[in-house]
Amino acid sequence: MNFDYAKDSKEQRPYEHYLAAYKELDPKEISERTGFPYDEETKMFTVHLMGSTYLVSFPDYEIHHVEDSIGVYPLDEAMNAKILVMRFMAERHMTLSTGKFITYHDVPWGEVYFRQFQGRCLMRFAFSYGNKLEQFQKVMEHLGAEKSAEGDCAYTLEFMDHLFVKFILWEGDDEFPPSSQILFSDNFAACFAAEDLAVVGDISINMMKALEKKLS
Repeated sequence: MNFDYAKDSKEQRPYEHYLAAYKELDPKEISERTGFPYDEETKMFTVHLMGSTYLVSFPDYEIHHVEDSIGVYPLDEAMNAKILVMRFMAERHMTLSTGKFITYHDVPWGEVYFRQFQGRCLMRFAFSYGNKLEQFQKVMEHLGAEKSAEGDCAYTLEFMDHLFVKFILWEGDDEFPPSSQILFSDNFAACFAAEDLAVVGDISINMMKALEKKLS
Protein backbone atom coordinates (compact mmCIF):
# COMPACT_ATOMS: atom_id res chain seq x y z
CA MET A 1 0.00 0.00 0.00
CA ASN A 2 1.46 3.35 -1.06
CA PHE A 3 1.36 6.07 1.59
CA ASP A 4 3.27 8.61 -0.54
CA TYR A 5 6.07 9.20 1.94
CA ALA A 6 9.35 8.33 0.26
CA LYS A 7 12.73 8.66 1.95
CA ASP A 8 13.83 11.36 -0.51
CA SER A 9 10.97 13.64 0.61
CA LYS A 10 11.15 16.63 2.96
CA GLU A 11 11.05 14.21 5.91
CA GLN A 12 14.54 12.89 5.15
CA ARG A 13 16.46 15.43 7.24
CA PRO A 14 14.42 15.04 10.45
CA TYR A 15 14.49 11.27 9.95
CA GLU A 16 18.29 11.33 9.91
CA HIS A 17 18.39 13.67 12.91
CA TYR A 18 16.23 11.45 15.12
CA LEU A 19 17.91 8.29 13.87
CA ALA A 20 21.28 9.64 15.04
CA ALA A 21 19.78 10.42 18.45
CA TYR A 22 18.09 7.03 18.66
CA LYS A 23 21.32 5.15 17.97
CA GLU A 24 23.06 6.88 20.88
CA LEU A 25 20.51 5.80 23.48
CA ASP A 26 20.38 2.83 25.82
CA PRO A 27 17.60 0.49 24.64
CA LYS A 28 16.74 -0.46 28.23
CA GLU A 29 16.24 3.21 29.05
CA ILE A 30 14.03 3.63 25.96
CA SER A 31 11.93 0.67 27.08
CA GLU A 32 11.54 1.98 30.63
CA ARG A 33 10.60 5.46 29.42
CA THR A 34 8.20 4.50 26.62
CA GLY A 35 6.84 1.17 27.84
CA PHE A 36 7.86 -0.54 24.58
CA PRO A 37 9.08 -4.07 25.43
CA TYR A 38 12.68 -4.76 24.36
CA ASP A 39 14.14 -8.19 23.64
CA GLU A 40 17.88 -8.19 24.32
CA GLU A 41 18.46 -11.36 22.30
CA THR A 42 16.80 -10.18 19.10
CA LYS A 43 17.56 -6.48 19.79
CA MET A 44 13.97 -5.66 18.89
CA PHE A 45 11.34 -3.39 20.40
CA THR A 46 7.68 -4.36 20.14
CA VAL A 47 5.54 -1.42 19.06
CA HIS A 48 1.77 -1.33 18.58
CA LEU A 49 0.30 1.17 16.13
CA MET A 50 -3.39 1.31 15.20
CA GLY A 51 -4.05 -2.33 15.97
CA SER A 52 -0.94 -3.85 14.40
CA THR A 53 2.27 -5.09 15.99
CA TYR A 54 5.68 -4.07 14.69
CA LEU A 55 9.19 -5.23 15.53
CA VAL A 56 11.66 -2.35 15.54
CA SER A 57 15.38 -3.07 15.59
CA PHE A 58 18.01 -1.31 17.67
CA PRO A 59 20.18 0.54 16.76
CA ASP A 60 19.32 0.41 13.01
CA TYR A 61 15.58 1.21 13.32
CA GLU A 62 14.54 -1.42 10.81
CA ILE A 63 10.81 -2.11 11.00
CA HIS A 64 8.83 -5.26 10.22
CA HIS A 65 5.15 -5.78 10.87
CA VAL A 66 3.66 -8.93 12.33
CA GLU A 67 1.12 -10.26 9.84
CA ASP A 68 -2.48 -9.79 10.95
CA SER A 69 -5.99 -9.29 9.59
CA ILE A 70 -5.67 -5.51 9.20
CA GLY A 71 -3.48 -5.77 6.13
CA VAL A 72 -2.21 -2.17 5.93
CA TYR A 73 0.99 -1.24 7.76
CA PRO A 74 1.91 2.48 7.75
CA LEU A 75 4.92 2.09 10.05
CA ASP A 76 6.57 -0.06 7.38
CA GLU A 77 6.60 2.67 4.76
CA ALA A 78 5.03 6.00 5.80
CA MET A 79 7.87 8.36 6.64
CA ASN A 80 5.78 10.57 8.93
CA ALA A 81 4.82 7.49 10.99
CA LYS A 82 8.45 6.35 11.17
CA ILE A 83 9.57 9.78 12.38
CA LEU A 84 6.75 10.12 14.91
CA VAL A 85 7.51 6.80 16.59
CA MET A 86 11.26 7.33 16.47
CA ARG A 87 10.92 10.81 17.96
CA PHE A 88 8.79 9.36 20.75
CA MET A 89 11.44 6.73 21.42
CA ALA A 90 14.26 9.28 21.34
CA GLU A 91 12.72 12.10 23.39
CA ARG A 92 9.42 11.31 25.04
CA HIS A 93 7.97 9.18 27.81
CA MET A 94 4.66 7.41 28.30
CA THR A 95 2.16 8.58 30.89
CA LEU A 96 -1.29 7.14 31.49
CA SER A 97 -4.55 8.89 30.72
CA THR A 98 -7.06 9.90 33.39
CA GLY A 99 -9.79 8.76 31.00
CA LYS A 100 -10.59 12.27 29.79
CA PHE A 101 -10.33 13.53 26.21
CA ILE A 102 -9.07 16.95 25.14
CA THR A 103 -9.35 19.04 22.00
CA TYR A 104 -6.41 20.28 19.98
CA HIS A 105 -6.96 23.72 21.56
CA ASP A 106 -6.25 22.20 24.99
CA VAL A 107 -2.76 21.03 24.04
CA PRO A 108 0.13 23.44 24.78
CA TRP A 109 0.64 25.58 21.66
CA GLY A 110 -2.50 24.10 20.15
CA GLU A 111 -3.97 27.56 19.58
CA VAL A 112 -0.89 28.51 17.55
CA TYR A 113 -1.05 25.49 15.25
CA PHE A 114 -4.83 25.04 15.16
CA ARG A 115 -5.37 26.46 11.67
CA GLN A 116 -2.90 23.92 10.27
CA PHE A 117 -4.59 21.12 12.23
CA GLN A 118 -8.00 22.27 11.07
CA GLY A 119 -7.13 22.08 7.38
CA ARG A 120 -4.83 19.10 7.54
CA CYS A 121 -7.01 16.92 9.76
CA LEU A 122 -10.48 18.21 10.70
CA MET A 123 -11.58 19.44 7.27
CA ARG A 124 -9.94 16.55 5.46
CA PHE A 125 -11.60 14.04 7.78
CA ALA A 126 -15.01 15.73 7.50
CA PHE A 127 -15.01 15.93 3.72
CA SER A 128 -13.57 12.42 3.35
CA TYR A 129 -16.20 10.69 5.50
CA GLY A 130 -18.92 13.17 6.49
CA ASN A 131 -21.12 11.85 3.68
CA LYS A 132 -19.75 8.30 3.83
CA LEU A 133 -20.56 7.22 7.38
CA GLU A 134 -20.93 3.56 6.40
CA GLN A 135 -17.44 3.46 4.91
CA PHE A 136 -16.03 5.19 7.99
CA GLN A 137 -17.79 2.69 10.24
CA LYS A 138 -16.51 -0.25 8.18
CA VAL A 139 -12.91 1.00 8.39
CA MET A 140 -13.05 1.66 12.12
CA GLU A 141 -14.63 -1.70 12.87
CA HIS A 142 -11.86 -3.35 10.85
CA LEU A 143 -9.31 -1.53 13.03
CA GLY A 144 -11.00 -2.76 16.19
CA ALA A 145 -11.99 0.75 17.27
CA GLU A 146 -14.69 1.22 19.90
CA LYS A 147 -17.97 2.88 18.92
CA SER A 148 -18.74 6.10 20.79
CA ALA A 149 -21.94 8.07 21.30
CA GLU A 150 -20.92 11.53 20.06
CA GLY A 151 -22.05 13.12 16.80
CA ASP A 152 -23.70 11.13 14.03
CA CYS A 153 -20.92 8.54 14.02
CA ALA A 154 -17.90 8.32 16.31
CA TYR A 155 -15.19 5.81 17.20
CA THR A 156 -12.31 5.70 19.66
CA LEU A 157 -9.11 4.20 18.27
CA GLU A 158 -6.05 3.16 20.29
CA PHE A 159 -3.36 4.87 18.23
CA MET A 160 -0.48 3.49 20.32
CA ASP A 161 -0.59 1.66 23.64
CA HIS A 162 -2.48 3.85 26.16
CA LEU A 163 -2.90 6.69 23.62
CA PHE A 164 -6.44 7.05 22.26
CA VAL A 165 -7.93 9.21 19.51
CA LYS A 166 -11.68 9.83 19.19
CA PHE A 167 -12.95 10.57 15.68
CA ILE A 168 -16.39 12.25 15.54
CA LEU A 169 -18.45 13.00 12.42
CA TRP A 170 -21.59 15.06 11.80
CA GLU A 171 -23.17 14.17 8.49
CA GLY A 172 -23.64 16.85 5.86
CA ASP A 173 -26.98 17.67 4.24
CA ASP A 174 -28.45 20.09 1.68
CA GLU A 175 -28.00 23.05 4.01
CA PHE A 176 -24.85 22.33 5.96
CA PRO A 177 -21.51 20.74 5.03
CA PRO A 178 -20.22 17.80 7.05
CA SER A 179 -18.15 18.59 10.12
CA SER A 180 -15.86 16.70 12.44
CA GLN A 181 -13.96 16.72 15.69
CA ILE A 182 -10.85 14.81 16.69
CA LEU A 183 -10.21 14.41 20.41
CA PHE A 184 -7.12 13.02 22.14
CA SER A 185 -6.76 11.17 25.42
CA ASP A 186 -5.31 13.67 27.88
CA ASN A 187 -1.95 11.89 28.14
CA PHE A 188 -1.17 12.93 24.54
CA ALA A 189 -0.32 16.39 25.91
CA ALA A 190 2.54 14.90 27.95
CA CYS A 191 3.70 12.44 25.30
CA PHE A 192 3.69 14.65 22.19
CA ALA A 193 3.92 18.27 21.07
CA ALA A 194 1.06 20.04 19.28
CA GLU A 195 2.75 19.62 15.89
CA ASP A 196 2.95 15.87 16.53
CA LEU A 197 -0.79 15.62 17.10
CA ALA A 198 -1.40 16.97 13.61
CA VAL A 199 0.85 14.15 12.35
CA VAL A 200 -1.17 11.65 14.42
CA GLY A 201 -4.32 12.87 12.67
CA ASP A 202 -2.59 12.75 9.31
CA ILE A 203 -1.35 9.19 9.79
CA SER A 204 -4.76 8.04 11.01
CA ILE A 205 -6.68 9.55 8.08
CA ASN A 206 -4.14 8.14 5.61
CA MET A 207 -4.69 4.75 7.23
CA MET A 208 -8.46 5.10 6.90
CA LYS A 209 -8.24 5.95 3.23
CA ALA A 210 -5.82 3.10 2.52
CA LEU A 211 -8.12 0.65 4.32
CA GLU A 212 -11.17 2.04 2.52
CA LYS A 213 -9.55 1.11 -0.81
CA LYS A 214 -8.53 -2.29 0.49
CA LEU A 215 -11.98 -3.11 1.87
CA SER A 216 -13.99 -1.85 -1.12
